[in-house]
Formats: sequence, structure tokens, C-alpha cells
Amino acid sequence: MAAIGFIALSSCKNEPTNDTAEVAVNQKVQPVFTEIPTPTANYGYSIGDEATDFKLKDVNGKMVSLSDYKDAKGFIVIFTCNTCPFAVASEERIVGLDKEFKAKGYPVIAINPNNPAVQPDDSYELMQQKAKEAGFTFPYLFDESQTVYAKYGATKTPHVYLLQKEDGKNIVKYIGAIDDNVRNASEVKDRFLANAVNKLLAGKEVSLKETKAIGCSVKQ
Repeated sequence: MAAIGFIALSSCKNEPTNDTAEVAVNQKVQPVFTEIPTPTANYGYSIGDEATDFKLKDVNGKMVSLSDYKDAKGFIVIFTCNTCPFAVASEERIVGLDKEFKAKGYPVIAINPNNPAVQPDDSYELMQQKAKEAGFTFPYLFDESQTVYAKYGATKTPHVYLLQKEDGKNIVKYIGAIDDNVRNASEVKDRFLANAVNKLLAGKEVSLKETKAIGCSVKQ
């Protein structure tokens, strides 16, 4: 784990200077209480929006859609990648979330939104290697056309969207970070995402609906 901590301190590859500075300053996530702007085609989903289904290729060459999960109560959709140090530092947590909530009806669906022409280490072939080495227990999908992340409005890796099935629709219930310390799992005090899933499982409304995602910018 010490090695991971060291990696997380380094800057994201191909990351603009001002964005790297923002990541370094905001390593601990703060809840967002400001009003969410009215969604537009370029903004992405807001809380309460219906998330449309998609069909993307996983690391085994299989096309995966949300509709494949007939018995799911919802989904933990996480935009992540091979290379961002914050995504790497989150890998064990993402595996843990899938193990904790998949059997309860909320499986993890991970999506790599990065353009490998900009970040070669986020290629499909290296996604396959990453999934094997990191022991991913969930689908790791390639957003090759970069249309799914844009529709969601994801800007960082990692960036989380918690969906709940309601009347056949996938409704957005939480957006943001996994927890309050993307850099160091041992120092996490508030598990934002896990708390939100547990609220839904208890039949309650998610109290903290949005936090700021901290990570590397999506490579377009």
C-alpha cells in the first residue's frame, strides 16, 4: 500500500498544469451543497435524471449493457482508467464495493473513457492486462467512441454515478467521489458511495447526493 500512496502523489500523465494543481490541493473530498445547474446536452446527468442504457465491450470481448442485469436493483457506474494515480489508488476500493454490494443488487460497472491516442497506456489491450493484474470482479468496459462518458457528464477518473431502477428506468441517485480520501484508503472517514447505496437498500432517500470527484481529467 505504501507504493500506491507514493504513486498517488505523482501527477497524472498528460495532465494540464492547472488541473494537476487542483488535484493536488483537493486530495480530500468535500461534499458539494451548491445547487446543480440545469442539465444540458453538454453538461451530463443530474440527480433524478434517467440514465440511458449503453452497450460497450468488456475486457473479454463481450458487449455489456445495463439491461443484461435483469435482477439488479441498480448500478454503481464508475468511470476509471489504467493510468491515473487516483484511479490506481482506488482499485482495491472498487473491487471491495463490488464484493460488498453486487450480491445485494448493486453491481459495479467500470468504464474507461480515455482516448488511447492521447494516453496510450489506456489502450484496450492494457485494460485487459489491468483487469487481470488488479483482480477486477466486475465488467471493465471501453468507451471507445467516448459517447457514454460525455452523456453522463463524467470529467474525472474516478467519477461515480449511482443508479437505482425505478419503474424500468435507471435513475441517478448519487454523483461524485467514492469517499473522502481518494489518495489514501486507510484515512477514509466518510464512505460517500457506500453510504448512498445503503440508504437505497434501506428504502431511504440518499441524504448526500453529490460530492466533488477528484482525479485526472478524461483524455479526449
